[in-house]
Amino acid sequence: MTEPAVDSYGMAAERAFAEVWSRDALSDRERRLVLLGLLVGQGLDDQVAEQLDAALRTGDLNESELREVVVLLTHYAGWSRGARLNGQVEDLIDRVRRDLSDRPGPGG
Repeated sequence: MTEPAVDSYGMAAERAFAEVWSRDALSDRERRLVLLGLLVGQGLDDQVAEQLDAALRTGDLNESELREVVVLLTHYAGWSRGARLNGQVEDLIDRVRRDLSDRPGPGG
């Protein structure tokens, strides 16, 4: 019987990201804002979607703050990227609201 392959690159990358995100100089919120700006500027929409979701669900950024990020980044990253970002933010907000409304309340 063969042993499963070890993803040493994945493990090393995960450890490196964990170390970067656990440093004290910046808060998770500040890191998330910097990362969102970078990802939007590079047009990395899939990664932007992941970071937006994480930002909203962890409370690093609320709906109003996400919308303000759209306004700022639209002016710096360009209108087409800003329009995509706006769509991603509004879709995420709708999806999270639906998820919350679908949850059973206390008592069932």
